[in-house]
Amino acid sequence: MNSLPDHSRKKFILDSLKIAGGAVLLSTPEFARTQPHNLSFDEYTVKDIIDIILKQISGAPFKDTVDTLKSGSPDNKVTGIITTMFATIDVIKTAVENNVNFIIAHEPTFYNHTDDVSWVKPNDIVQQKLELLQKNNITVWRFHDYCHAIKPDAISYGVAKKAGWLSYFKKDETIIKIPSISFEKLIQQLKTSLDIAHVKVIGNLTQHCERIALLPGAVGGQTQIKTVQQEKPDVLIVGEVNEWETAEYIRDARLLGSKTSLIILGHCVSEEPGMEWVVDWLKPLLPHVKIMHIASEDPFKWM
Repeated sequence: MNSLPDHSRKKFILDSLKIAGGAVLLSTPEFARTQPHNLSFDEYTVKDIIDIILKQISGAPFKDTVDTLKSGSPDNKVTGIITTMFATIDVIKTAVENNVNFIIAHEPTFYNHTDDVSWVKPNDIVQQKLELLQKNNITVWRFHDYCHAIKPDAISYGVAKKAGWLSYFKKDETIIKIPSISFEKLIQQLKTSLDIAHVKVIGNLTQHCERIALLPGAVGGQTQIKTVQQEKPDVLIVGEVNEWETAEYIRDARLLGSKTSLIILGHCVSEEPGMEWVVDWLKPLLPHVKIMHIASEDPFKWM
C-alpha cells in the first residue's frame, strides 16, 4: 500500500479535518495519531478496513475477543460502511437501499454474546437473518471490545459529546463533574440531548446533582454497585440493570441515607451516541469511503 511522506500526510489530515469542520477533534488523543489511507473508493476490502482500524488501537489484535465477522467475507470489496448498535433487519434493509455492504455493529447480531447461531436450535429467525445478509452480500463485523479500547473509550466519549459534557469529560475516568443541576432537570437534559422518550429513575427530583457516574450500556451489577460504593456519586447513569441487583441496591441505599440517584437510559440508546461518533473517528482514516451512522433505535414502545 502506497503512503504519503510524513509531512504530506499530516497536512492532508489537517486540511481534511478543517474542511469537514472537525478541527476540534484534533484535541482527542486518537485523532492526534490517526493517518489517512489512500486506496481509492472501490479498492478497500473488509480486511483492509479492519486492519486500518486495528492499527489505531493499542494491543490489537486481541487474542480473545467477540469482535469477529458475523457474516460475509474479509475479501469483500466495500461499497460503504454503516455504524450502528445492532445490525437489525431495518438497518440491513437500509444498508441495501444505500448500496452499503459493510455494517460495523457494537452489539451481537444473533441474540447472544458470542453470536453462536446454534445457541437456540433450530431457530428460524436466525436462519432468515442469515439468508437476508447472504442474499445481499453484506458483511457484519462486531466492534465492541476494540471500540471500548479506543482512548478515550469511544462509547463514553460519544455519550459525553452528545450530552454536552465534553468540557467536563476526562479520559479513563467514570466520574464527570458538571455544574449543579436538579435531578429533574438533569433527567430532562439527557432525554432531550440523547433523544430518549422515556427513562427509568430512582431518586429525589429536587436533589442537586454535580458528580455523575457515567456507565452506558450493561457493565453489570457488580461494576455499577462498586462504582457507587467507591465514588459516592450524586447520580449513577447506566444503560440497563438487572433490576434485582443495582436497582434494589440503590433503593435500599437511599433508605439508609445514601444520596445517590439512578437513571436508566436503556441499553441501545445509551451507547448509540458512541457508534455515531465512530463515524467521525473513521472518516479521517478512510477519506474515500462512504461512511454513515444508522441508529438501531430503542426496541421498546411505551404504553
